[in-house]
Amino acid sequence: MIVSYVEREQADTTTLAFYDQAEERFQALLNIFKVFGHQPEYGKVFTELIMAIMKDGVIDWKTKEQLILKATQRNDCQYCVVQHVRVSNMLGIEDEKIAALDGDLYKSSALFTEGEKALLDLTVQIGVDANHVPAELWERLQPHWSEPQIVDAVFVITIYIAVSKFGDALGVELQPMFDGVKPILHVAH
Repeated sequence: MIVSYVEREQADTTTLAFYDQAEERFQALLNIFKVFGHQPEYGKVFTELIMAIMKDGVIDWKTKEQLILKATQRNDCQYCVVQHVRVSNMLGIEDEKIAALDGDLYKSSALFTEGEKALLDLTVQIGVDANHVPAELWERLQPHWSEPQIVDAVFVITIYIAVSKFGDALGVELQPMFDGVKPILHVAH
């Protein structure tokens, strides 16, 4: 750990409010939220943002979780991957499908639709170079996804790239409840 966690007994009323909200939603007060105890205004916004993402919207939550897993696995964020594998399992995404997100396995997997493969390719492209998404990739996305769905997907991808960078830069560690859990996806840590 590089930055300390603000524990409940150290938290002010603003921090306690977003801690309560996060804990109610995620059934645990995760360390990523405790880091935001140092900046409660950001913590409140972060909590609301993550809660807005992690539900069905114009894209279903299962599809969002696949994008989150791909984006955070490509960033080698073990903290994110381990937690989101657990969320994915809770949503009913099979381990085989999660494992196929590793590297380029999804590209030839029958477990993914052509639309999902295009979104996963977009996830990879954004992580490599968001300024140069090929026209061919946009053409592959459009038959499967509406513009609101594409905006939703890009928002989820970019937010979780940022979340993984934020947590890793500050040395946020997995909670003890994840001790011994090995990620399904390859993470370089």
